Amino acid sequence: MKTNNLTFYAGTVALAGFLFGFDTIVISGADQSIQQLWGANYPCFGFLDTIIPFGACGDKFHSFFIMSMALWGTVIGALFGGVPNNRLGRKRTLFWIGVLYAVSALGSALATDPFLFSLFRFIGGLGVGASSVAAPVYISEIAPAQQRGRLVALYQFNIVLGILIAYLSNYYLGIQLGAGAWRWMLGVEALPALVYTVMVLSIDESPRWLLLKKGDEAGAGRILQTLDPTTDVDAQIAAIRQTQQQNQSVGARSFFSAKYRKPILLAFLLAFFNQLSGINFVLYYAPRIFESLGIDPTNVLAASVPIGVVNLIFTLFGLYLIDRAGGRRQLMLIGSIGYITFLAGVGYASYTGATGLWVIFLICGFIASHAIGQGAVIWVFISEIFPNRVRDNGMSLGSGTHWVFAALITMVTLPVMTALEAAGSTWMIYVFFAGMMVLQLLFVLFLMPETKGVSLEELERRLVGED
Repeated sequence: MKTNNLTFYAGTVALAGFLFGFDTIVISGADQSIQQLWGANYPCFGFLDTIIPFGACGDKFHSFFIMSMALWGTVIGALFGGVPNNRLGRKRTLFWIGVLYAVSALGSALATDPFLFSLFRFIGGLGVGASSVAAPVYISEIAPAQQRGRLVALYQFNIVLGILIAYLSNYYLGIQLGAGAWRWMLGVEALPALVYTVMVLSIDESPRWLLLKKGDEAGAGRILQTLDPTTDVDAQIAAIRQTQQQNQSVGARSFFSAKYRKPILLAFLLAFFNQLSGINFVLYYAPRIFESLGIDPTNVLAASVPIGVVNLIFTLFGLYLIDRAGGRRQLMLIGSIGYITFLAGVGYASYTGATGLWVIFLICGFIASHAIGQGAVIWVFISEIFPNRVRDNGMSLGSGTHWVFAALITMVTLPVMTALEAAGSTWMIYVFFAGMMVLQLLFVLFLMPETKGVSLEELERRLVGED
């Protein structure tokens, strides 16, 4: 009963990650087709020259509206996703996230102009951002300490599964349907979105939210018993109540105060480095990157498929190791060293003009490093390090930081890549990201604590303590 209920609840909520991954990556297959369809009529906006002071007008419009508009929606969803998650509850928020995904998929597929397309992509982004707050928080709150890493990492596993299915779907539809395939690429997401939305109706609310936000001790106790019939419900409720009383005893504090500076700093830096690895640049522009590195343009969609396969395999390794071995910190060390090695390799390949399987191997090595490190750790770690009463705010901060930099990098890198290609210096992009990963390695070595196997309440005492 324990395993069945706990696994079903966590697995259902983790499906939001599948939609996250699919929605985020499916645009890579539609990228060039949309620019060919609408590119000639892209308007030039002066504010884009201010934001991106280099590159052609069409590339600026395409990167800001078509490619990164979903990410700007994701920023809003992440920054404000804690509000409905806190007020409406985890379950209702997760339900409406599914609705946003379905509306976005259908609307994007049927869009008749780039502005309408961007609007529906923005709506999907709201779902992605909110899910990156609500899903990890829900799973972390229902999971026992010794299983929390693996269960929250199910969300990341579903993200990379969604990425892989998006790459495969794009490849298959591109082969079968040609130029008009992009509408089907985007529209098929509506089906899993509706399945997820219905499944969410069958799970219970988070017992911690019921207890701390609604004062429903009986309801919280019933759900704790459902999740683990062997648990000492009274002891768990007492532990949760104790942290609530401790937080109240020091008075109401602003979230951005000295009390929470350590978890805030940890969440910000982890999310910052996640995107300064260049992961979204590679995932969003994989076909263009392979083409720039000498892969035949007719094979770039096929060359992108191994990225999804490697991502999935190494995420499974991370999922297995995150509650074993050295936990979160050791995975981050392995990932950081891998980032530096393979990004430097891609930069060298770009500088020397190396092509073919060697380039695909280096890109896949970079993806493997991300999957076993940052990919496996980020949502787990950020969902663990904040106290119960501010976990929604903390998750929004970490997720929002992640998505702000994801949007900025996606928006800027296409014009930068085009400009550097013209100058014969594309290798500089990869060297820059490798340098940022040296800084991440220092962060892991000197600042990042281990959270494996520690209860949320004990982590609160260690990271926040008492004033």
